[in-house]
Amino acid sequence: MVKNGLVVSRTHLFDNATPVEETYRTLDDLVRCGKVRYVGVSNVTGWQLQKIVDTQRQLGLNPIVSLQQQYSLASRDSELEPFQVCKNEGIGVLPWSPLKGGLLTGKVKRGEKPLQGRLGWVAQDARRAYQSHPLWHALPEQMFDIVDTAEAIGKIYGRTIAQVSIRWLLQRDVTTSVIIGATSLAQLDQNMAVNGWSLSADEMAQLDKISTTELPYPYEMIFRANEDRMNHYISGGFVKSLGS
Repeated sequence: MVKNGLVVSRTHLFDNATPVEETYRTLDDLVRCGKVRYVGVSNVTGWQLQKIVDTQRQLGLNPIVSLQQQYSLASRDSELEPFQVCKNEGIGVLPWSPLKGGLLTGKVKRGEKPLQGRLGWVAQDARRAYQSHPLWHALPEQMFDIVDTAEAIGKIYGRTIAQVSIRWLLQRDVTTSVIIGATSLAQLDQNMAVNGWSLSADEMAQLDKISTTELPYPYEMIFRANEDRMNHYISGGFVKSLGS
């Protein structure tokens, strides 16, 4: 994969059948011989990511620089564990599915079966449903509340729901860039129009609040206890998640 002119090699998933040492020694060999500039990972849990980081450190390997993970206003679960590791270890996040299969474009209406896009494709056959493009009638009401809030904020700036959703991602403290997809050049141009303007702190807070979910134990207890604590000797200190 080429990102910003640099060759990046990443693992797609954590592989239970292959020793971590074997995988990352191999990737390190590719870096050392000049075939790859940087190494990244994708779709991991927090403990898996930390295991990778610790293994690389123990073996003196080139460290991973990025995590490619599903992340959007409609999918914030990675804030609980993987992004804590990213903040602590200085790893950049590259969100994929930033519009949740088209949900965060506003094309999917409350109570209406979608007829186009990926969610429309899933609606034709429930067996196609996947975490990143779910079945429309299984979506919680909160998802449409998020869309309504993004739409209201977008009207202030003359921006679309999709642009507001991507802008929110770009202003998150762990995000370095956003991976977007498009079915036309017009759609690509529209989704790229997220520079030159910013959401205010209050608007970010509105989007944070409407998209947050109740924190389960022990996260709520840990985040609350650490709300005002910061270790300045680590890369980014402690990250408060889901509604920070």
